[in-house]
Amino acid sequence: MSSPTADWYSRATRDLAGHSALHVAWAAGVAADEGVVALLDRLPRERRQPSLVFSVATWLGAPAGDYPAFRAWLVEHWPALEEAARTRRTQTNEVGRCAPLVAALARIPGPLALLEVGASAGLCSIPERYAYRFRVDGAEDAAVLGTGTPVIECAVDDPALVPSTLSDIRWRLGIDLDPLSAADPEDARWLEALVPLDREDRRARLRAALETARSDPPRVVGGDALDALAGAAAGAPADLALVVVSLGTLVYLAPEARAEFPARVAELGARLVTLEQSGIADSTALPGRFVLAVDGEPLAEASPHGDRLSALPS
Repeated sequence: MSSPTADWYSRATRDLAGHSALHVAWAAGVAADEGVVALLDRLPRERRQPSLVFSVATWLGAPAGDYPAFRAWLVEHWPALEEAARTRRTQTNEVGRCAPLVAALARIPGPLALLEVGASAGLCSIPERYAYRFRVDGAEDAAVLGTGTPVIECAVDDPALVPSTLSDIRWRLGIDLDPLSAADPEDARWLEALVPLDREDRRARLRAALETARSDPPRVVGGDALDALAGAAAGAPADLALVVVSLGTLVYLAPEARAEFPARVAELGARLVTLEQSGIADSTALPGRFVLAVDGEPLAEASPHGDRLSALPS
């Protein structure tokens, strides 16, 4: 069977291979299932995204079973899934990406004002409230920073990539098309549904971050990453160094907006920290890989979830 939707789910078996064995199995099943593909084709194209469909299913109570069990659940609950998929967005707050973030922020003189685009509930805008364990390959001991929870682990192959301190962040704000709040139980439940059911390590880390953020949730305002940028930045105190952060967000912008984004940040007199697929916000050519960069200058290659930083190939 071949159709645009089936092909999309077939590609997802490769794209999701490092994220979730369960989602890979579901994607492979959908790709070969004409009946389920026909259901998905009722949705607008952008709403058929595998990660969105699987997250909505999890949010609605799909079991963590094999594809036949998932298929049976999906067919039975299709009306509810179809309705939710038309309104929900993928808004994963992967707090593991705070490890590369603090490594980049440590290179920018502070104190800092942090403005994150695509912030979801803003869990990545409070990196100094977590703790970190950076372990250099082959070393017995790890460098530990911070005292909060969760403790975020990050392996590195170059000691120069390990930050020596957490930055002094005195102001922060997030921008998102559909802002979420760590203090809202339903928003927290949606954030958890965005993490695959077979990744209990990431789900536990998310729960810990939500607990840390709940008493003083970071502020997130509604808006487009490009259009709302200047207005959001205007609230930052002038005596702080403004840093705009994008952790896997720019890939979702239209190509023209994506190309314009760095110039908009520069016009604000701000620094730009990105963790994006190679070439989106930096000059590298490493297809399929993530790159940590400051002002477009690549610092390191990173795993998608931030649990590893590697020196870039020469």
